[in-house]
Amino acid sequence: MTLASSISVPEDVKVPVGATSDEMMSVAAARALRDGVVCFVGIGLPSTAANLARATHAPHLVLVYESGTIGAKPGRLPLSIGDAELAETADTVVSVPEIFNYWLQAGRIDVGFLSAAQMDRHGNLNSTVIGSYDKPSVRLPGAGGAPEIAASCREVIIVIRQSKRSFVEKLDFITSVGYLGGPGDRERLGLKGKGPTLVITDLGLLRPRPCDLELELTHLHPGVRLEQVRQATGWELAVSPRLARTAPPTPEELAALRQLNATLPPGRSRGGRP
Repeated sequence: MTLASSISVPEDVKVPVGATSDEMMSVAAARALRDGVVCFVGIGLPSTAANLARATHAPHLVLVYESGTIGAKPGRLPLSIGDAELAETADTVVSVPEIFNYWLQAGRIDVGFLSAAQMDRHGNLNSTVIGSYDKPSVRLPGAGGAPEIAASCREVIIVIRQSKRSFVEKLDFITSVGYLGGPGDRERLGLKGKGPTLVITDLGLLRPRPCDLELELTHLHPGVRLEQVRQATGWELAVSPRLARTAPPTPEELAALRQLNATLPPGRSRGGRP
């Protein structure tokens, strides 16, 4: 898969005036989607990114939503997976069990998006509890379809804000498996998909390094310093020897993104928070 583009730029290059970290994340996620792939989409930033990709470089991107819509082509950002706009513009609508049993768990989805409250160095995710499972300090929304997405999509893109609260040495609970402890673990569990191939944060991009599948920082977003990323990571961060910078959003990308966000009613999420 062709992932987010990069260029070598000086340390002090900034995101274009007025562009937010949310917009940088949306643009980076959109760039990661190749034309013609089948993408399992969630509401929020994944939906914004997928529809931005479809409006720019990937007009034949196939959007699949958990509610059962296949090939949705919304003219505005949907408010939920049950938005009628998705069903009205889809190539077909099937049942939720069919989406999971026939499409997702059978390995027919190319790319899935995930996020979580916590992630570790091997891309394992927690969206269940903070603290002990029996007496948590915070009860999170839970798994939903995330374990199946993590297990069965051919590739997974993780979108998550980076801080020591989210990038942790040890998860309080493993909701969705990335690479578990390293090479061979997904295969031993019988998981069909390749696992997380890209992590997009508000600071940069990370990918698993081949030797041990630990996430490695490969790109800094414009204006972000390496020390910022290290300070926002709860483990000793692996850094690529070929560390580059993410290309800033182009005026065309920002215009398309802002046009999409303008279709949401006032007060609704603009898709920047995954």
